[in-house]
Amino acid sequence: MKQFLSAVSVVVPDYDEAIAFYVGVLGFELVEDTPLSAAKRWVVAAPPGATEARLVLAKAANERQVAAIGNQTGGRVFLFLKTDDFDRDYGRYRAAGVAFTEAPRLEAYGKVAVFTDPFGNLWDLVGPA
Repeated sequence: MKQFLSAVSVVVPDYDEAIAFYVGVLGFELVEDTPLSAAKRWVVAAPPGATEARLVLAKAANERQVAAIGNQTGGRVFLFLKTDDFDRDYGRYRAAGVAFTEAPRLEAYGKVAVFTDPFGNLWDLVGPA
């Protein structure tokens, strides 16, 4: 048997704003953008070269969901973006205006720096040491 996480939902305030950041700034691929109703779309994005896990960009539909935007993990790092070239992506993201909360640091598992998306979610950018 083989199992894997195929997608993780990220609650966002607006589909197009989320696409602009994840696709336009981070360079993710827009895998799907399918209208489901006048108010709802199925929007899926994936990091370059990703073969399994993707992000479902889910527009908040009620007050409870709006309150969860940027705080889906209670203030902890939510998503971990692994790269084959930390310095390349760190430099590219900084040049594009991505907000890092710290300078890169070396950990036992690699080089890492925390950044925020425009919605308040914390991400780890992780690369080889």
